[in-house]
Amino acid sequence: MNIIINPCKSKWDSLTQRPYTENNSVVDSVKEIFKNVQKNGDKSLIDYSLKFDNVKIDKLKVSENLINDSEFKISSNLKKAIDLAYNNIYKFHSSQLQKKNIIEVQKGINCWQEKRPINNVGLYIPGGSAPLFSTVLMLGIPSLIANCSNRILCTPPNFKNEIAPEILYACKVCGISNIFKVGGAQAIAAMTFGTESIPKIDKIFGPGNQYVTEAKKYSMNYGLSIDMPAGPSELLVLADDSANPKYVASDLLSQAEHGIDSQVILVSNSKALIDKVSKEIKIQKEDLSRKEIITKSLENSKSILFDSIDASIDFINEYAPEHYIINTSNEEYCISKLSNAGSVFIGNFTPESAGDYASGTNHTLPTNGYAKQYSGVNTDSFLKTISFQKISKSGLMSISNAIETMALSEGLDAHKQAVSIRINEN
Repeated sequence: MNIIINPCKSKWDSLTQRPYTENNSVVDSVKEIFKNVQKNGDKSLIDYSLKFDNVKIDKLKVSENLINDSEFKISSNLKKAIDLAYNNIYKFHSSQLQKKNIIEVQKGINCWQEKRPINNVGLYIPGGSAPLFSTVLMLGIPSLIANCSNRILCTPPNFKNEIAPEILYACKVCGISNIFKVGGAQAIAAMTFGTESIPKIDKIFGPGNQYVTEAKKYSMNYGLSIDMPAGPSELLVLADDSANPKYVASDLLSQAEHGIDSQVILVSNSKALIDKVSKEIKIQKEDLSRKEIITKSLENSKSILFDSIDASIDFINEYAPEHYIINTSNEEYCISKLSNAGSVFIGNFTPESAGDYASGTNHTLPTNGYAKQYSGVNTDSFLKTISFQKISKSGLMSISNAIETMALSEGLDAHKQAVSIRINEN
């Protein structure tokens, strides 16, 4: 990790840059994939799987038997772990449902909001070197709680043309039965247009690589909505001398192992702490199975020393991390000054891994600085808010003059008439 000492604000823009940058070749590839999928449907998906993943697919949809048998193909320990995570995630996300609250804004005028599910949602689960069954839980559970009626899931098969049983079991506990063996930008295109096998949906959820991220953004040109532009994973740790260097190093390594385009940042007001963490990273890295990926990821990563915690926090708000760990003696102060982050982990015994798997919060979060504008996935992400109002005649009369005056001022006399005709009727 590169060590940077007291960078001036003029350099913050370069320091907040992520390894991912928009690539014209990626954009062009995504457009071509969308064009092909829209024209050729399932055939294009099968062709792309062979081209990109070297997998020959005969049937896109996963059979119900494979889903049902999945629990017998994983260990009992893993099954118990998934079940525990399911319960915690369900409990936290079900608490986010809001009750209808009717507000009488003035006598005779009642207004309220009600939530309705987004009926057709598509969940994307990345492939790669590890089956991300935890992401199935993070998307499947809130969509189940929201009561979305049509949920489909796309994920690329492994080299054996199979979906990992861990993913299938997570789908089973979340009640997802429409599972398709397709990944990459072509999966996003399939959900955008619909094919012979894959239904068209209204909103796409889930993280992915540069092609998936670009495809999600491109799908919005065709009337779809997305959860957020979620790209490669990232973590920022704020730590002072009270932090345990071993813990900090382990947290940084846990995110660095996601991929070579992941980024981890350590921010501190203690050079001694930075040095200790650097030594721990070297020691711990040697025993990890994804050491090569971690080493490349650390090339994108930094340790930044600031003289004060306030300067550190200002930088962190500018960086807007996806995952943010606070390991300081004055954690309440740091929390109070926070404005931009996806998910926050507080104290020595709150590793980011807990949120990735089983504490209950969601790990599908905004990256690349989008935490300034986006929230992480939650139950509300799968719901629409509809406004309602009911007005009595006396209530309408009490605001009629204001409505008529405003309507005439905007040159909309039919708007005025819609009120006048009611209040003037005997």
